[in-house]
Amino acid sequence: MSTFFSVSEKVQSASEKALKEAKPAFRQIEEITEYNQQKVLAAFIRNRVDEADFGTTTGYGYNDRGREKLDELCADIFDAEKAIIRAGMLSCGTHTLSVCLYGVLRPGDTLLCVSGTPYDTIHSTIGIDHGKSKGKGTLLDFGVSYSQIDLTADDQLDYDAIEKAAAKPDVRMVYLQRSRGYSLRHSLSVDEIGRVCEIVHRVNPRAVVMVDNCYGEFTEKREPTEVGADLIAGSLIKNAGGGIAASGGYIAGRADLVEFCACRLTTPGLGLEVGATLGQNRSLYMGLFHAPHVVGEALKTAVYAAALFSQLGFQVTPTVEETRHDIIQAICLENADRLIAFCQGMQKGAPVDSYVTPEPWDMPGYDNQVIMSAGAFTGGSSIELSGDAPLREPYAVWMQGGLNFHSGKVGVTLAAEELQRRGLL
Repeated sequence: MSTFFSVSEKVQSASEKALKEAKPAFRQIEEITEYNQQKVLAAFIRNRVDEADFGTTTGYGYNDRGREKLDELCADIFDAEKAIIRAGMLSCGTHTLSVCLYGVLRPGDTLLCVSGTPYDTIHSTIGIDHGKSKGKGTLLDFGVSYSQIDLTADDQLDYDAIEKAAAKPDVRMVYLQRSRGYSLRHSLSVDEIGRVCEIVHRVNPRAVVMVDNCYGEFTEKREPTEVGADLIAGSLIKNAGGGIAASGGYIAGRADLVEFCACRLTTPGLGLEVGATLGQNRSLYMGLFHAPHVVGEALKTAVYAAALFSQLGFQVTPTVEETRHDIIQAICLENADRLIAFCQGMQKGAPVDSYVTPEPWDMPGYDNQVIMSAGAFTGGSSIELSGDAPLREPYAVWMQGGLNFHSGKVGVTLAAEELQRRGLL
């Protein structure tokens, strides 16, 4: 592969073929990246971002001009009426999503998830974690009901079932998870989300369409808020933080709904008026600015992984030719030995903690042991190259991230080389 990393002839040959196969997809990604980078730059210019916005506040954080402008900038980029973007106060994606659910839903409401079972870590918030969180303040504890519509047998949103279920008067929120999570379903396109928005708003004007936008930001030229989504939310240690934000999340959408979320995040009466930024403004501005480019690099890394492991005989989803709507690449490795070898091999190409050996463990929020390859500058950052999976069927690894394609390519190649070294190819 280079003077710096040793790779077998078999993996090197597959890598060269994969790069040739990936070129058309790379060109498409670069077009989307340039469009989104210009969109973000134009928003920075319109909002007159200046150096004084990078200042800090302490205590209550009253009159933090950088925080206030950052909210306006985030709303502009996502074509939303209002937005919240915070480091620290929103600790992660799951916390951010929970703020939205608790902010909008009230006793007697029904939360209708129409993209199948949501991601594992939100189960405890809803109360569908087999009773583990019962009595600890789940939505079910507070009298919010939960209903779900699975995807069809051919991996499509069930629009007919959505129309029928969303029309029920108790349905207050229709929830879509854009990314695939730990499943092999396809990630949802903005067009698909837009069709759900049209249906829901037609049959139930009271219902709010909320999108878990994690892993999806800047993978297309439009965001869900541009096609009718009332509320979106995501993590800053994924796409929207550009690999620079050290923590946090964002919420964007209808002004009244964002205000409800702000009151849940702080307290009624204070909402968005408080929240010391403690020196984090600069990294949030810079991360948001870099996000489109970094997402493009992560997408290239994912396409390369799909091409390489297809060359090596594994099932991958999405394939090299498929249009992508999130940064996640699933690779079906078929057994636990290959899954563990993949993660341990990828770790060897990490810029941080490359010398450690990942092992399966009982990770909080998950029902199965999880193995995770993650040598990142920010703990848990999945816009940086990482691969993880629960140790359960179908023994697929879900990899994502890559701050730049050239280092991401190394990590993916070393994962393949580890399988080769152990005789698992």
